[in-house]
This record gives sequence, C-alpha cells and structure tokens, in this order.
Amino acid sequence: MNEYYRTVRRILIFILVLNIAVALAKVLYGYYSNSLSMLTDGFHSFFDGASNVVGIIGITLASRPADEEHKYGHWKIETFASIIIAVLLFLVCLEIVESSIDRFFNPSTPEITIISFLIMGITILINLGVSWYEYKKGKEIDSKILVADSMHTRSDIYASIAVIVGFFAISAGYVWVDTIIALGIALLIAKTGIDIIRESSEVLLDKSIISDEIIENIVKSVHGVNECHAIRTRGKVTQTYIDLHITVDPKCSIEEAHQIGEEVELKIKKSIPGIKEVLIHLEPDK
Repeated sequence: MNEYYRTVRRILIFILVLNIAVALAKVLYGYYSNSLSMLTDGFHSFFDGASNVVGIIGITLASRPADEEHKYGHWKIETFASIIIAVLLFLVCLEIVESSIDRFFNPSTPEITIISFLIMGITILINLGVSWYEYKKGKEIDSKILVADSMHTRSDIYASIAVIVGFFAISAGYVWVDTIIALGIALLIAKTGIDIIRESSEVLLDKSIISDEIIENIVKSVHGVNECHAIRTRGKVTQTYIDLHITVDPKCSIEEAHQIGEEVELKIKKSIPGIKEVLIHLEPDK
C-alpha cells in the first residue's frame, strides 16, 4: 500500500472514532429526552461512521496493485465506495421519513434541557473540525472518498444546527417543529447523496478532466510535431490517463519519430502534475 492509500485510511479510521462518539451522545440522549430530531441526527452520525467503514474497506481494496485481469489497477474502487456512501445516505432518509410520519400521528413532547443544547453544541464543534480537515486533505491528495465523506459530515452539521433551532421552538410550545425539522434533515441528507453520486459518476464515466487546448499547446511546443488531435483524458487529477494522436514529417525515420513521441510524453508529464500515463499514436503528416 503506497503513501496515498495509507494516508486516506489513517484519516478515515481517526474520523470513524470521532463519529461513533458523537453518534452515541446524540442517540442516547435523544432516547432519554424523547427528541425525534436529536435521535434522527444521532442515526445520521452513525451512518457517518458506517460510511467511514465503507471508505476504509474501499481504500484497502483500491490500493491493490494492477494484475492480469485489472491492468489499470483497482483505484476506481475508491470512487465506487463513494457511491455506496451515497446509498447509505438514502437509506437514512427513508428511516427518518418513516419515524417522522409515526411521530406526526403519535405526537409526544420531547424533554429539552440545558444538557440537550450542550451535547448538540459540542458535537457541532467536533463535526466542524472533522469536515474541514477531511475536505482539506481530500482536495490536497485528490481523494474522492475523503471529499465525499466530508460532505456527509457537513450535512450532519447542518442537521445539528436545525435540531438546536428546533429545541428553541419546542421550548416555546411548538412541539410539531420537531417532526418538521426531522423531515428537513432527511431532505438535506438526500441532497448530499445526490451531490456525491454526481461527482463520483464523473470519474466512473471517464469525464475529460484536462482541456484539449492545454494539452495541444504543450504538444505543439515540441520540435518535430506538426499536428495534434484525438485528445482524450480520463481518471482524476492525481491519476490522469491521456491518449492522443500526433503527426510528424513522413520523412522521419522510426527512431526519430519515436524520439519525438518520448519528448512529447516527457513534456506533458513535466507540465501537468498527476499524469499517470500518456499513450501517443504517431502518424505521418499528409
């Protein structure tokens, strides 16, 4: 396992421990105080932990080297694990909606105390730190799983803030607000899941990640290249695959054309960080 995968796994394990602690605090006191919104937020935090487990498993599988059947490696498993996290979020939504409907037809008054506010306040501060750190590291090392997981945690922050607002409303006598906020949290979680799927699908569908114009300008700066076309890019920022066609003087020998191709590959890798492989098709100029 290389340093990239070790770093991602280490971060996910650390955040898993924090998420479990936060979830236990919310769920236990949510049951005790009969607060549906707090209990719902606690289950959301538990699924944060579940997504960490999915991420740890995904990143372990993704770190496996290329083999005869997977010659490009297994790195896309990391992106696939991000989609599993999104699916878990949708399952949370269904659970919340079901609980909210039940509470609507069987209303009860939650017990709101200073401890309720204290628990939610502390968990918000923890999640703020976790989300910021995870998103920052995810962007630094271009980890889809860390970015997806940070978005998951960010939705937990918004949900917790909504719960606190609900506490004030319940204290003022508006008990029905507890159910409304739980449904609002469900919508927020669903949006986060959709965002994760949209971003992850771009990698799985091999969306172009580098402008053709940028690559063409680099390639044409190499002496001996006449034209450049059929440029394709895929992968992610830190692991980009490029293939392209270049035309050279038909009078060039095989050795000369090969040398031009090597110079093009070297120039691209020096100019653009994160290039994993450059596949060049040489063609005689017409």
